[in-house]
Amino acid sequence: MTLEEFKKKIEEDEEYVPGWDAIEAAMAELYPGQEPEHFGTDMPSRAIFGGNNYLDGFSFYRSPKGYLHLVSFGMTVLYGDEEAFGGEYNGWGYEMTMKLKADDPNECLWAAGMMLNLARYTYTSGKWFEHMHYVAGNGDSINQGMPESKMTSLFVINDPELKPQQTVYGETAFLQLVGITYHDAQMLMEDWTTNAPLLYERIKADNPDFVTDMTSTKSYL
Repeated sequence: MTLEEFKKKIEEDEEYVPGWDAIEAAMAELYPGQEPEHFGTDMPSRAIFGGNNYLDGFSFYRSPKGYLHLVSFGMTVLYGDEEAFGGEYNGWGYEMTMKLKADDPNECLWAAGMMLNLARYTYTSGKWFEHMHYVAGNGDSINQGMPESKMTSLFVINDPELKPQQTVYGETAFLQLVGITYHDAQMLMEDWTTNAPLLYERIKADNPDFVTDMTSTKSYL
């Protein structure tokens, strides 16, 4: 598509949302025919309207493997945007995902809130996440509603189930947030070069989809 064709498209089709469509296309390939549960952020709270939320919403899909698969909307350019056309990466280049051992999306909205915080960090600091980055946290549970949980930190990986999508704005990849213990985070802080690949391989061998179980007490390093 040329720039002129793109301009014509966004002028003629108000429902043309290439960034949003790319996210849904990736999820539809994984979950064909499934209608997700979608939660949108309040319009006045969004950064474009002067608020401090940088994501437009989240969708939960139900994996036949028994977990919920959460994906964000807003780290990439979602709507018609002439200035973003033709880039190498769409927005920050990725959306966030998380796989949760749970049945009810309403009980997992804490994870969506956590994504909002991470998005705010990236948009305001200019620092983004990449494969095998981590967020050490402060030793508290990543879910404040489960203060007893040993999942206190996050390991960031390329979602092994989702293919990057090519859009008119560039590539949209998917970075998965994985709950880990404070011990594993401390080991990453001590020697990331050695321990990040080791942690990845050990979790993969035990939990190939990298599902976060908030009741787990297991450390891998």
